[in-house]
Parts: sequence; structure tokens; C-alpha cells
Amino acid sequence: MNLQEWMNSEEGRELAAQIGKSMQDRMRREQDIKRKNFEILNQYAREGAIVFTGSSLMELFPIVEIAASAGIEKTIYNRGIGGTTTDDFLAAIDTVTLIRKHPSRLFLNIGTNDMTDRVYGDAWMEHLTSNYDKILAYLRSQSPETEIFCMAFYPANQNLPGAHDDPGRWGMLKDRTVSNIRECSRRVKVLAEKHGCRFIDVNEGLAMDNGEQKPEFAIDGVHMYASAYEIIFQNLRQYLS
Repeated sequence: MNLQEWMNSEEGRELAAQIGKSMQDRMRREQDIKRKNFEILNQYAREGAIVFTGSSLMELFPIVEIAASAGIEKTIYNRGIGGTTTDDFLAAIDTVTLIRKHPSRLFLNIGTNDMTDRVYGDAWMEHLTSNYDKILAYLRSQSPETEIFCMAFYPANQNLPGAHDDPGRWGMLKDRTVSNIRECSRRVKVLAEKHGCRFIDVNEGLAMDNGEQKPEFAIDGVHMYASAYEIIFQNLRQYLS
């Protein structure tokens, strides 16, 4: 029996489920710690700053360091937390957006962890859309003067070596097709217009002609190295001034 056959066996699926639950529990504990730290830091945060928030794709964005290296002296906070779903985001929305501090600009990239049928089945896209609508409605109600930038979802790559061999990795990737990501971004654009926010696509230079994330930027097909974020920064720099 080869590895793929064993992974598809009852024993393999049971072990994968156990590993997945253990990893999920650990991630939840780490998220709780990060949220608690943000609650503390938010007490000292400046009013009217620039905030970047979302899940791991935002947490990994070294926006504060890149902006400082580029000579931008504005106060910028990154409140991204890896593994965050739109449900998680709504539950901690004041903490992860600093909305009670009335940021001047808020950059939002949330929803990629909803792109899976493991929890909501075929209705995952509708769930993502509904929650994103609630997020924007709440933020608008709490700080109407904040300029909110809804970012297009970054490209993924399902065809990197080994992507199909690891059940956990493939579970993260299998629904992040080019067409699904584009459709989710289209829906976010509609919601941004509905709530008087700005939709921005700062992905130029990240994808190949087929729409998939360039391999030289890819960590695992979803997450990206700092070289990709330098490109993203240059693409969105105009929105920081």
C-alpha cells in the first residue's frame, strides 16, 4: 500500500482527523493569546491611525517595517491573526479593527479561511458573503468617517509540488481555485460599493498568466514570502497618503 492509498484508508483518515483536531486546538489557543495581547495594546493605540487587519495573509504582511523602510512616518497597526474566519472576526471585531479608536484608514483582507467546504459545505461562499456584509455594516455604524479599503483576495497555487499529497495542505487549497477567488473578490467589490467603502486590487505582479500565485512567492500555495508583500506594498502605497 502506497502513501496515497493509506491516507484514503479508514486508519489514515482517522489519524488525519486526530492530527487536524490537535492542530486546530493549538491554533485556537494561539489566537486567544494574540487577541488578548491586542486588547492590551489597543488601550495605548493612537486615535486615527492606519490599521491593517484580517487573517494570516495580513498577519504575515510586514507592513509596519516595509512602510518605515520606505520613509512613511504614519502610525500603522497590524491586527491580523492567522486562522481567523469571518465568524472569528465578527466575534472580536472591536479588538482586531481598533474601530473604537476611529482609524483614518482600515485595510481589510478577511475571508480566505472561509474558502472551504469542511464546515459549511457547498454554502461556504454564501456564508463568507453574508458575514462580510455584516462586518462592513458594523464598521460603518461605529466609525462612519473611517475610510475602509476592501482588498481583493490574493492568488493561490494548487499545483505546487506536494500540494496534493498532504491532506491538511490540500484541505486548505482545494477550494481556492482561480475562479472561486475571483468570484469572492467580485462579491466583496459589490459589498464595498453597497457600504460606501473602496475595493482595491493590489495583486498586480503576484500571479502567472493562468491566475495562480507565482511559485517564487509561494510558501505553501496560500501564504507568501516577504518579496510578495514588497510588491503589494508598492501597489497600495498610493492609498496610504
